[in-house]
Amino acid sequence: MSPLFTWVSRCAPGLGMLFLMALAYYAISREAAAAGFFGQKDSLSPPGHDSTSSSAEGGGIFTVIFAYYCLLIHVLVSSFPLRSCWSIFDITRCLERTARSKSLRDYKLTHRRRGSSTSLSSSETLTSSKECSMASSTAGSEAGDIEHEFSLDGEKGIENVIHAIIIPNYKEEVDTLRETLDVLACHPQARDTYDIYLGMESREHNVELKAMNLIQEFVKKFRSIDFTLHPSDIPGEAPGKGSNMAWAGRKLSEKYPVSIRKDVIITGIDADSHLSSNYFALLTSMHTAHPETATTTLYAAPIIFDRNAHLVPAIVRVADILWASAGLSGLYRGSSIAPPTSVYSLPLQLVDRVGGWDCDSDAIGEDLHMYIKCFFALNGNLTVRTIHSPVSQSNVKGDGGKGVGRIYNDMSARYKQALRHMWGALDVGFAMRKFTELWRERKHTTRAFRPLHVTLANPEDSYIPQAQIDMDPEQQPESGIYSDVVTDTIKDVDWQRTFLLGHRLFEAHFLPLQMTFLVVTSTLYMLITEGGADPHNVGWIFKICNVLRTVGFMEVGLLLCLYERFHKISASTREREMQEAGLAKGMCFSHRTLKGNFVDYIMVPLVAPLYGAAPGAHAQFMHFFTHDLVYTVSKKVTRQRAKSFIADVLSV
Repeated sequence: MSPLFTWVSRCAPGLGMLFLMALAYYAISREAAAAGFFGQKDSLSPPGHDSTSSSAEGGGIFTVIFAYYCLLIHVLVSSFPLRSCWSIFDITRCLERTARSKSLRDYKLTHRRRGSSTSLSSSETLTSSKECSMASSTAGSEAGDIEHEFSLDGEKGIENVIHAIIIPNYKEEVDTLRETLDVLACHPQARDTYDIYLGMESREHNVELKAMNLIQEFVKKFRSIDFTLHPSDIPGEAPGKGSNMAWAGRKLSEKYPVSIRKDVIITGIDADSHLSSNYFALLTSMHTAHPETATTTLYAAPIIFDRNAHLVPAIVRVADILWASAGLSGLYRGSSIAPPTSVYSLPLQLVDRVGGWDCDSDAIGEDLHMYIKCFFALNGNLTVRTIHSPVSQSNVKGDGGKGVGRIYNDMSARYKQALRHMWGALDVGFAMRKFTELWRERKHTTRAFRPLHVTLANPEDSYIPQAQIDMDPEQQPESGIYSDVVTDTIKDVDWQRTFLLGHRLFEAHFLPLQMTFLVVTSTLYMLITEGGADPHNVGWIFKICNVLRTVGFMEVGLLLCLYERFHKISASTREREMQEAGLAKGMCFSHRTLKGNFVDYIMVPLVAPLYGAAPGAHAQFMHFFTHDLVYTVSKKVTRQRAKSFIADVLSV
């Protein structure tokens, strides 16, 4: 691809905003001149121009385009919270039925009878009922995917599944990592199926000592635990979660032979993510229940900020609620486009197929970036399933302080996080470039790939001659340089899903800033043209836009109301599980209150411009000059018990 196309695609959101600004300026200024708003009609007309006809026309076709585009954006913005409402309602309903399922308690007792001596506890909710299937959100799957009940009789083959859990981290507090490992270690299946990989950075001071201390503490609680160090001197690789995931993926790939790779599932989590044991129980069951799509499925789960939400300012709390709700919007049952947020799982064979994680600056939004990469590698036929087990996250905090200073620090820390989120607009360009490749290769449905560590260790081996791919499988050699080649036939391009993915990317990276801009400019247009003629017949459009803004605001209110039930079920379930595991002491649990909710509702109008439009504009402007962002670690809440443990160790 040409450097020009690469730059244009990378800056697509920013260029789109510039074009919109130019369109709005021309249309409004011409209409203002036509209406004599500046005291002299058509003052913008050049000498010798017929001002009479120009005044009548105003902005002409540009005004019409501006009006209809404004209507389109308002329709998209008002439909987004409606979809989020349905998704959170659907997920909450599944969580409620899961909590009441008798089979969950039976499963828990069965695991205890098996004598998993290294397990500290098991989850209260390990699986779903028949009505809320473990394949709840699927795409391209058979009808039976939607209803599948986990049963003890159906555990054949489950013991063969290995969960390779990568925890990328850079300068994270030891307490944060220890708490996350404690939560994973309390799962009844941890000793038998969890391979933990601490994805660390070599540039961090004393990182090896930090890793070895954690490994020594938890070595007997998992199937295995190891650490990887991402080198700091690899050209083209930017520091961050993506590069740590990529390096850990390369290293763990070496440990699993070809014969078992289809049953190795990689899960990437944040350093502060708390996963219930039912996350992996459901994941395992879905993987074994649908072998036909097992190697082409990506699993996503809803996230919830239920640890220290009561300790951060209301505006930060609401920003995280709306961010989590945005991630929820694609996880309803039947959704074919379900990008993950922070935590996701995918089989190692799918990682092999796409060549692992990218490490450049464009991949700072590692979760969405990997989703897009898998999506286009399968011609849009990526299967997506939702795991109905919310992932607990903590809200970011600033550097402390008191009173107004503390609020300012927390808000600043949240803005930096929002900037990282909006920096992910680079994935729009990545998707555009992938679409171009897809179009060129749309007729090629035979693909071959090799294990990740083979192609990365020897880049020249990544090329597999087409003649070798086309060879009769019975004639292909069982040993030699192609013995580890996997040849697969994928379906034709799914253009409908490709269009829907484009819509979701536009929704995520264009709408926040453009909507804020259009609210201002459409209001200005109405003020300028109020009481005057409407030669373009667009006045009704702006009236509808006013109605859509009101409807959208009401939908956000409904979304927050629905979120209350989702938060209550998720937070209470996690607290009960941590109490059973003996980890609740000193751990934060945020339960929402009526007073706090009222303050939250008031803050809603401020969140969109402060944590949506402002960081969006910041990121899109900077993309014209650079795509490098200095990656910083957000401060997170940790369990007080862990801190006390460290203090005791240091005092010895």
